[in-house]
Amino acid sequence: MLTIKRVATVVSNYQEEGSGTGLDQRALGCGRNCLAKCCLPASKLPLYTFNKDGEVTSEHKVVTQEHSHISFLHNLLLGQWEDRMNRGLFRYDVTTCETKIIPGHYGFIAQLNEGRHLKKRPTEFRIDQVLQPFNEEKFNFTKVGQEEVLFRFESSDNNSHFWPSAPVDMVSNSPSVVAINVSPIEYGHVLLIPRVLDCLSQKIDRESFLLAMHMAKEAVPYPVEKAPTQRIIAAKGLEKKGVIVSQLLNYPVRGLLFEGGNTMRDLSDAVASSCICLQNSNIPFNVLISDCGKRIFLFPQSFAEKQALGEVSNDILETQVNPAVWEISGHIVLKRRKDFNDASETYAWRLLAEVSLSEERFEVVKSYIMEAAEEKEEEAHYNPVSPKAPSHLSQDCMVLQC
Repeated sequence: MLTIKRVATVVSNYQEEGSGTGLDQRALGCGRNCLAKCCLPASKLPLYTFNKDGEVTSEHKVVTQEHSHISFLHNLLLGQWEDRMNRGLFRYDVTTCETKIIPGHYGFIAQLNEGRHLKKRPTEFRIDQVLQPFNEEKFNFTKVGQEEVLFRFESSDNNSHFWPSAPVDMVSNSPSVVAINVSPIEYGHVLLIPRVLDCLSQKIDRESFLLAMHMAKEAVPYPVEKAPTQRIIAAKGLEKKGVIVSQLLNYPVRGLLFEGGNTMRDLSDAVASSCICLQNSNIPFNVLISDCGKRIFLFPQSFAEKQALGEVSNDILETQVNPAVWEISGHIVLKRRKDFNDASETYAWRLLAEVSLSEERFEVVKSYIMEAAEEKEEEAHYNPVSPKAPSHLSQDCMVLQC
C-alpha cells in the first residue's frame, strides 16, 4: 500500500476545531447553524434557481425578488463573496497576494500565496484509492457554518431567479449549496457542494457533474488558454451526440478536451462517464470546465503516485506545491517568495510535467476514456501500465482531436 502524509487545505473555519467526538456532539442539535440535518432543514438560506434547459447568453441576468436584473457573477456571487470577506471569514486577504505573468510563449500565471500553507493540519491517508468513503467522524461539508454559505443552487423550469431568503425545503430536502473556501486561491474562489445532506463521498456522478456544468454556464466566460486542433478519430456514438474529443499536444500535462454536444446533458454525460471510468479504475484526474461550460478539459494524473514512489525531484517537493487543476491550467500558486521570484516558463513546465502520465500509459487510459464516454454504464476499468518518467515535451501547445 502506498501512503503519504499531506497537508490538508483548510476550506472551512470549522475544519480546525477538531474531528470525531467533539464535532459530532456539536452537530447533534449543535445550535450553530451548520449544514447537517440538525440545523439545515429548519433553516432559511439565500436561493438561486437556474433554468435547467436555458441557453448560454453573453451576459447572464438574474431576476431578483424585487424583479430587477443583476449579473450572476459580478453582482450576485462576487457581491456575496465580498460580504463574507468584509465579515472577516477568510483566513487571509487573497487580494493582497502578488501575481505576475511568467515571460514566455504560454503566459503561465504565478501567484505568491504565503498564507495558504499556514496553520494546516497534517493528514495521513491512503493514496492507493482514488475513491475515499464518506467519513462522518472527520470534517465534512455538513459541518460548515451557514454564514459561509453564499446561496443554495437549484434547478428550475423557469428563468433564473434569486431569493435573499427561502426555506430549505422549498426546493429540495438535500440542497446543493455554494460556499466560500476560507483558504481562497483567487478572488471569488467558491465551493459547489452537491446535495449536502446526502453525505456524498468526493467522487463524480452524472447529476453532480451536470450541476457543475450549469454553474459554469451561469457564471459566463472566464479566460482559458486556446489551442489549435487537428481531428484524428471520429467516435460514432459521440458524433451522433455532437460531442468532439480532442487530445492536447505539446503541453506539459497530457489531457483531453471535450466540447460541443447537441445538449448540455450530452456533453456532461460524456465527461462524467469518462470521470467515472477513471475513478472506478483508481486513476486520479482533474477537470476544468471553461467557456461557459462549452469546453471541458480532463487531465489524468499521477503526481501523488510518483511522490509516494520517490520519483519526484527534491527541488519540486521543496516548493510544497501539489499541482491540481489550477496549476495544470496554468495558474501556479507558489508558497515561498524565492520560488515566486525565480519562477520561469522552464520551471512551470518541469513542475507540470511531473503531473503527467507517460505517453504509453496515457494512450491506454485514453482508449478506455473514449470507450466510456460513449456509454452510460459505470463499469469501465483498465489494467494500469507501469508509469514511465514524463518525457521532454516541445513547446507550442496544440490540440489533437480524437
